[in-house]
Amino acid sequence: MEILLWLVPAVVATVMAMVWVSWMGRDGRGEVDRDVAVERLGKALGKEMPAGTRRTAAPARDRSTGIAVRPSHGQSAG
Repeated sequence: MEILLWLVPAVVATVMAMVWVSWMGRDGRGEVDRDVAVERLGKALGKEMPAGTRRTAAPARDRSTGIAVRPSHGQSAG
């Protein structure tokens, strides 16, 4: 157990950094007016997407059963 004591300073520093960042990040979070947020969302949704970034439907997937079937050529084996 003593060998793990070298981790204590790193854990303490990490926890202190997490607390400091969470405390400092609180000041920048202001309330956004609902009307302004709706306007921004509408503007963002109304933008035309650049070419090449449009989402297309996924191609139809072949539903394989995992069983190999030989193709028939209409010839009888007789």
